[in-house]
Amino acid sequence: MPSRDDVLPAKKQMSDKFFLDTNILIYSLDKRVPAKQDVALKLVKRAKAEGGCISMQVAQECISLLTTKFQYLMAIKDVRHYLEMVLAPIAEPLEMMPLYRNALSLQERWKFRFYDALIVAAALTLECSQLYSEDFQHGQRIEGLTVVNPFI
Repeated sequence: MPSRDDVLPAKKQMSDKFFLDTNILIYSLDKRVPAKQDVALKLVKRAKAEGGCISMQVAQECISLLTTKFQYLMAIKDVRHYLEMVLAPIAEPLEMMPLYRNALSLQERWKFRFYDALIVAAALTLECSQLYSEDFQHGQRIEGLTVVNPFI
């Protein structure tokens, strides 16, 4: 007699792909909080090796912070190096108009600020199963995406 698992359709496998929010990238460079830096560095290295990703928005926010507001402002040549070695390999371009439409729907449904909704929309569009960020509620599930605050 077949087992229950033999007759039920296979569950759709969740993607192992994950999304890094801007704060993870910034903490990976911030020496002021070594514990957070260590966790963030591990996530960035894992992203490069195992299919983690960011959106263009995250890359833009990161570059802006590194050149204007970061505790240790970086020289443009160093930001260029960071762009090529870290951001470019994990950045995935997305078609913007569908992304904006999705973000507006998420903003309306979940009451996110628009730029936060845009992060979630990008992670969903890229079919990520996890969003690493400290800017959302840890453990929150949004349409198959789970928010993980790696610093808890």
